[in-house]
Amino acid sequence: MQIEIGKASVLDVYQFVTGLVTPRPIAWVTTRSAQGAINLAPFSFYNAFGANPPVVVFSPTLRRDGTKKDTLRNIERDGEFVINASVERYLEAINLSSRELPPEESELELVGLSAESSMLVAPPRVAGTPFAFECRLRQLLPIGDGPISANLVIGDVVSIYVDESILDDKRRPDPRKVQAVARLGGEYWCRTSDLFQLPRP
Repeated sequence: MQIEIGKASVLDVYQFVTGLVTPRPIAWVTTRSAQGAINLAPFSFYNAFGANPPVVVFSPTLRRDGTKKDTLRNIERDGEFVINASVERYLEAINLSSRELPPEESELELVGLSAESSMLVAPPRVAGTPFAFECRLRQLLPIGDGPISANLVIGDVVSIYVDESILDDKRRPDPRKVQAVARLGGEYWCRTSDLFQLPRP
């Protein structure tokens, strides 16, 4: 099978990309709406791209009707956001927070969680999250202008909150304690419970 992108439908391309580039970590992002509501949404086009300075990139794609998602609008306006831990104990809340709500309604309330103030940015973190990255926008790069087109949000991490319960005896993050979850294709997810070690050469 060969897929020529220029001749394939957008949805078909999306299904193949998200089904083959796996597992994808999830940026569970909090922002503030113009009305002050706390917006919370998951994005599986996400990763870290540096440590000096620490930089994260995620993409709130345009909706299937070509309009901007609330997270993107909020970041365009305020230039700040928080990436919360996507971990197994919040799996149902992460999934539920993907529901489309009006901008003035809070997904945080929808999933039954509360907020905790950030140290350096206005958007709060999810209370109880084992870690969170407070970020300021470095660059916003739109790629395309149609349905599901990308908007690369490049953010500088200005502060990291870490709950000490997920640290090992060297005070480093322990993946066995973090218990991250990730997206696969379609409605499939995975847990980071099948771990193994492989020393670098």
